[in-house]
Amino acid sequence: MDIILNGQAHQLTAPTTLTELLVSLSLDGKPVVAELNREAVLPRLFPETPINAGDRLEIITLAAGG
Repeated sequence: MDIILNGQAHQLTAPTTLTELLVSLSLDGKPVVAELNREAVLPRLFPETPINAGDRLEIITLAAGG
């Protein structure tokens, strides 16, 4: 299944949720902001948000610094 992840083509081998995708990208437990098809997704909805073929997903990691 093909999606667009941060502007790049990305292949998924099986249907997945946003949480499962974050785990596969080693981003689970890290502060991130996600936008699916130009709609912001609340973190509490990540486990129940399906990723479908053709979806456009932007994931931004948050970092603190000074």
